[in-house]
Amino acid sequence: MGRALLTIFARDLAILLRGALGRGGALLPLLFFLAVAMMFPFAVGPDARLLARTGAGVIWVAALLAAILPLDRLVEPDMEAGFFDQWALRGLAEEAVLAVRILAHWLSFGVPLMLAAPISAGLLSLDRVQLLLIEQGLLLGTPGLAAIGVTIAALTAGLRAGSALGGMLAIPLAVPLLIFGAGSLQPGGEGGLVLLAASSLAALAIAPFAGAAAIRAGRE
Repeated sequence: MGRALLTIFARDLAILLRGALGRGGALLPLLFFLAVAMMFPFAVGPDARLLARTGAGVIWVAALLAAILPLDRLVEPDMEAGFFDQWALRGLAEEAVLAVRILAHWLSFGVPLMLAAPISAGLLSLDRVQLLLIEQGLLLGTPGLAAIGVTIAALTAGLRAGSALGGMLAIPLAVPLLIFGAGSLQPGGEGGLVLLAASSLAALAIAPFAGAAAIRAGRE
């Protein structure tokens, strides 16, 4: 079973990094993330203090949107191709497959966003201390965003306009992560990272089981 899950993980990561039919892949969320950080100063003006106060929120909203960009290819293609049925026949639980997919999804967008965070911080006039907090927050929070994305993809797989519906469902579920992530940069927000980590762990714990239940319900 371990070798089969490792094979699935390698396949999932390759698909997410490459993108559907080689279009975009992990580069698209990264470019979207940087584009939001680049355009925001044009919208609010060059006031460095204002940018520093609001920059954390902008980065977290951009991270959420980057996480939900590939929703349409996280679960639905494999359900349509019957892969989940084949894996179930081979004794692979849906929970295990989805846990592996969450890891692959996180590696395909979370790590690139962390690498791009210094550029975004510079565009938003954030200092070195704020950048360190953002990096810590992204490390703790993006796994939760990946878990929410995979869960929503499983819930909406096979539905008409499932990608758009998935985006609307993911946003309210991710609100705690955004609040705690952005709040950790505010004065007196030292506990934000702890709450962010707790929320992310809760999402990671629930996601494989919720997503697996949705896949089994869709099969029946």
